[in-house]
Amino acid sequence: MKKLSEKKIIQLMNKKKIHSEDVEIFKLGNEQCAVCVDTLVESTDIPKGSRLSDISRKSVVSSLSDFAAKGIIPKFCVISLTLPRTISIEEIQELSKGFSSACKEFKIQLLGGDTNQGNEISIHVVVFGSVKNFIKRKDAKVKDIICTTGPFGYTSSALEIIMNKRKSDKSFSTKSKNLFFKPKPRLEFGQESADYITSSMDSSDGLSSCLNELSNQSKKKFMITKIPTNTDVIEFSEKNKIDLNRLVFDGGEEFELVFTVTPKNLKKIHRLAKKNKINIFEIGHVSKGKGVFFDDGDDSFLIKDNGWQHFR
Repeated sequence: MKKLSEKKIIQLMNKKKIHSEDVEIFKLGNEQCAVCVDTLVESTDIPKGSRLSDISRKSVVSSLSDFAAKGIIPKFCVISLTLPRTISIEEIQELSKGFSSACKEFKIQLLGGDTNQGNEISIHVVVFGSVKNFIKRKDAKVKDIICTTGPFGYTSSALEIIMNKRKSDKSFSTKSKNLFFKPKPRLEFGQESADYITSSMDSSDGLSSCLNELSNQSKKKFMITKIPTNTDVIEFSEKNKIDLNRLVFDGGEEFELVFTVTPKNLKKIHRLAKKNKINIFEIGHVSKGKGVFFDDGDDSFLIKDNGWQHFR
C-alpha cells in the first residue's frame, strides 16, 4: 500500500474541490464570512524547553496568518484543548496566558471552546471574520512580481540551534528564537494591500511549498532571481556548513506572506509596507509555463516542494 501524504489526504477529503485554500469563505444571511482552523500538536510542533505561553500564542497566530494572506481581519476565535492527565496548574496558567495575550494583541474575542484528555497537548484554534474582499492563490499573472514580507532562514536556524546545538553568536541566536517563538502575522498589511495583490499565501509550511502551491494553482512558472535572506543567516549557514537554500526555502514557521503583484501596483505595495514597518523582498517574476525555478545568473536549479508536510 502506498504511503499517504498530507496533500493526498486533503485531496481525498476534498474530492469536489479543484483549488484548496486554508481559509473558507461562506455566507451567513447577507454577510460574507471567513473561517479558518489550525492544529498544533506537542510531539510534532513543540520543541523541548518551549514556554507554553509562547506555544499557545503561536497556535492563534497560525490561523491569523492564514487570514492575513487573504486580506481578512479576524473578529472571533474558538479554542479546543486536548491535555494529558499529568499537566500541572502552572502549565494550564501558562497556556491561558498565551491565549489571552494573543486575543488582546490582535483584538479578537475568544468565544469559548472545549477541553478533552489525551496523551499529549493538542490545540485547535478556529478563527472567524467578516469579508469584503479576499485574495486567492490562483490569480497570479504573467509579468507579476513575486515578493515576500520579510527575510527567510531565521526560524529554521533557530531550530538548528535548539535541536542540534549549532554554533551562533548570542545576538543571532536571540533574534532567530524570537522570530520562531513570537511570530507576528501580517494582518494590517494583508488587509490594506488586498486590492493590489493578485495571489498570496502564508509561508508557515516553508517558502518552497508556498511558491510551488501558488505556481500550481495559478498555472504559471515562478522564476526566482533573489534569495530572500540576510547576511547573518548566510554567515550562520557557512559557519555550521548547512545548505543555505535548505534554511531559506524549506524551513517553515516564518508566517510571512508570499505574494504576487502587478508592476504598476508595486509602488503602492512598498508604501503600505513602509507604513506597517515591513521590508518587502522582491524575489522574482511570473511567466508562462509551470514549475518554480531559481536563476540569479550564477546559479540555477529547480525549487522542489521540500517544505513541511505531515506524514512525509
